[in-house]
Amino acid sequence: MEGFWEILWGLGDKLAAHIVLAASAIGLGILVALPLAVWASRSQSVARISLGFASLVQTIPALALLALFFPILLSLRAVFGEGLPTLGFLPALLALALYALLPILRNAVTAQANLDPGVLEAADGVGMTSWQKLRLVEAPLAAPFIMAGIRTASVWTIGAATLSTTIGQPSLGDPIFAGLQTQNWALVLAGCFASAALALIVDMLLGLIERGMAARNRWQYGGGILAVLLGLAAAFAYQSGNRNDDAIVIASKQFSEQYILAQLIGSQLEEAGYEVEYRDGLGSAVVHSALASSNIDISVDYTGTIWTNEMKRTDTAPREEMYEAIVKWDRETNGIRVLGRLGFENAYAFAMREDRAAELGVTSLEDLVPIAGQLTIGGDPEFFERPEWIAVRDAYGLRVGETRNFSPTFMYNALKSGEADAISAYTSDGRIAEDQLIILKDPREALPSYDAMLMMSPRIANDERIVAALEPLIGAISVEAMREANYAVDREDEGKMSPKAAAEELADKIGL
Repeated sequence: MEGFWEILWGLGDKLAAHIVLAASAIGLGILVALPLAVWASRSQSVARISLGFASLVQTIPALALLALFFPILLSLRAVFGEGLPTLGFLPALLALALYALLPILRNAVTAQANLDPGVLEAADGVGMTSWQKLRLVEAPLAAPFIMAGIRTASVWTIGAATLSTTIGQPSLGDPIFAGLQTQNWALVLAGCFASAALALIVDMLLGLIERGMAARNRWQYGGGILAVLLGLAAAFAYQSGNRNDDAIVIASKQFSEQYILAQLIGSQLEEAGYEVEYRDGLGSAVVHSALASSNIDISVDYTGTIWTNEMKRTDTAPREEMYEAIVKWDRETNGIRVLGRLGFENAYAFAMREDRAAELGVTSLEDLVPIAGQLTIGGDPEFFERPEWIAVRDAYGLRVGETRNFSPTFMYNALKSGEADAISAYTSDGRIAEDQLIILKDPREALPSYDAMLMMSPRIANDERIVAALEPLIGAISVEAMREANYAVDREDEGKMSPKAAAEELADKIGL
């Protein structure tokens, strides 16, 4: 696949971050699980409660567990102060450590419970203290079984760590999520290959340690431990050498337009002499809070999203009135500076294939009402929980037969293949014209406006040098130019571009 090896070679920083995160989570899991296992071996009630809790954690999808720690840490900031990070490494570490807990704990408890009673009686008979018996008898006998649990936990954690991308932690999930959203399969394959190779190598080394412990072969398990430590040292050293705490962190949500705009903003800042970092693929629900807490520095958001999701407004207001209210509210409530609007709107709108709309006689949302029970409506992963959908549903009394969630990219494929009759499209998307879709009219104006806004965190809000670098973007991007850039990334033929290349072409078109 074109570009695969070049992409794979360039994943060094993501690989190092992935190793550091996974190793830290496994280490924390071990620190919690082993003392708990010793306690559980002496108390049946502790064993039942601890194993029950660890099993319960495993029933929670890893993505949900990662996301849950963001609001938890956000609420704890009131107690521990503004220095508590709510995005990135800390929530990912805590969630993954909990996820790693069960196999380590279960194997350790099982090993303790199945120790030969005769051996334990002999240890008591020679006068060993509880600590001596644990250190000299129980631990060596249980070690191979505990290593088997650590081995399982490590493979699970390495896989689950790819999901930490959604809460702003760099990992091998970055190329996977970016590739899925832009249909760049070389990116997806490179991320999956690197993650799978890492899991296999770690499993092999931990298997070597496990077999060495079972055979009491110090050279075998010592060599495995040394190899693991050298790998960890290399990852920590690589990450430390590439860390820049002064870099401007630019966030993007999980669709092509956001990746393109992040690259466009980054190029402006780099030309002004700044170093930048990208946090791609963040969940939409966390971006604004992360900006307010200065976990990220710059994002592009939309007036309708802030109005409904953050300000909790259920009414619709004229475009200028809405924008001015958002600027004032964000400045006074969160310390966020809205630098300005980029010049285009990316609104939610319902789209259908022209032939399907003609067949059903549909031109507006009102026309959907009598036939909605027979239709399937597709939306992005969060749409049917958003206030916008609730507003449309209630304004028109829509009672849809089925709703289905797709990633933004695959919504359009679902419409083309007939798996959805209508989708919650984005008006700046180039695929609307390319796929011959029609936008359904919204005569009751249930959907608000969605002007794209450039927003700055409190940390950099008063940095006029950054403001000067970004001001040329304000009002500069027309919806036509944005559609072309989006389609350049989303298309599937030989004209397909990376978000960076599309951003460079967009910069040329708007005269930067």
